Amino acid sequence: MAFTVPLLINGEEKITTTTFPIESPLSNSTLWQCSIASTADADAALAAASAAFPAWSKTKPAARRAIFLKAADLFEQRMDEFKRVMQQETGASDIFTNFETTTAIEHLRETAGRISAIEGSIPVCQDEGRSALIVKEPYGVVLAIAPWNAPHILGIRSVLFPLAAGNTCVLKGPEISPRVYHHIGQIFTAAGLPPGALNTLYTPREQSAAITTHLIDAPQVKKINFTGSSAVGAIIATSAGRALKPCLLELGGKGSAIVLDDADLQLAAMQCVVGAFMHSGQVCMSTERVIVQKSILEPFRGALKAAVAGFMPADGLAPILAQATGVERNRALVADALTKGATLLHGDHRADELHPETGVASPTRLRPLILEGVTSAMRVYHEESFGPSVSVIGVETEDEAVALANDTQYGLNNAVFTKDLARGLRVARRLESGAVHINSMSMHDEPMLPHGGVGRSGWGRFNARWGVEEFLRSKTITFQE
Repeated sequence: MAFTVPLLINGEEKITTTTFPIESPLSNSTLWQCSIASTADADAALAAASAAFPAWSKTKPAARRAIFLKAADLFEQRMDEFKRVMQQETGASDIFTNFETTTAIEHLRETAGRISAIEGSIPVCQDEGRSALIVKEPYGVVLAIAPWNAPHILGIRSVLFPLAAGNTCVLKGPEISPRVYHHIGQIFTAAGLPPGALNTLYTPREQSAAITTHLIDAPQVKKINFTGSSAVGAIIATSAGRALKPCLLELGGKGSAIVLDDADLQLAAMQCVVGAFMHSGQVCMSTERVIVQKSILEPFRGALKAAVAGFMPADGLAPILAQATGVERNRALVADALTKGATLLHGDHRADELHPETGVASPTRLRPLILEGVTSAMRVYHEESFGPSVSVIGVETEDEAVALANDTQYGLNNAVFTKDLARGLRVARRLESGAVHINSMSMHDEPMLPHGGVGRSGWGRFNARWGVEEFLRSKTITFQE
């Protein structure tokens, strides 16, 4: 507990006099303290970002590229430390932390290579002798708000694309994994990012709304990006709308995996299990519904049960969630469904999981739960579980499967399983979501592909050239020849 996570303001670390504790879901005890940003700290971060913008916006692509590549190298050198801290703060497994950290590094290197591709255009004007230039410019100061569940990827991308486009950033990190975000600030600073170009702030949950509103309303902030729940995203969008500021939102999901009657059942079952239960289902792209044609439902049940058994960790311990509230939410969703006629195909939502060292019931552990017989009368049909529970729903036809998958306000990711690629593409085109993955799990994201959703899953796109373009605006300059 000797360590306190500092704020980062104008290139300097600041430990505040008021702090809040960071609890580990692994040990259910306090790890360290975190500094609390005041309104004055927020103003100082905004001032620093504003002061850094003129010089940073004029840096050449080669200079930005060198910083990002060095940051990737520094990240790689400290990867074991970064993974350990992420596990301590979020309870993530080795498999997930390996994927998460390596993907974060790839984001840095992929984006570094795209900076020199930023360009405007020269359209043809209607009047003789008149010409025009369309130039791309950064917005200015960008407010980035990122979550805890995939902290390296989501934290880095929230500032990487704005910085690549020439903006400066104030990053509000999550209250669950602030030390991960402290590391993000460290690697950018050590890589040569100038003071003030990136500033990081933290608050406990009860103070978050006030500081966030203050930042959104601040005249220095020109654009906002937020990754998190749809409920909070709606609040962010409302505040940004009142301030007439654009925002990029990547929010929750209710992704479906459609298993058609010609699918490879073993492949589909394993991909559905991984898609539903990786990181204890605490991913916005997680599989929430498995929609199966009834003609193959019985053999698919068997394949699914076998896949779940193979997915459990070798030590036999129940998976960990970052917060006890996640366990409580999933238990409540399952209990509601059971009272309304659903059945449990796998798991027991009432079972206590003992802490491996103390033998006391752990509030942050829950084994995978698979429901069957879910209907639209149940909460779990509509609400994102963000935990280790999934619903299996039988349908007769392909059309019925598509209609059910689209029967949600969300639209982030879906999956389709079939041996017929043309059929898979046909179904994918009909699904209302930002991405569809054929013969692989719904949970898929990589730096080269645009990522984002529709409906209550948000708008705008992160990643690759789409991510950089989100943080550039066009300016028209005309002149008489």
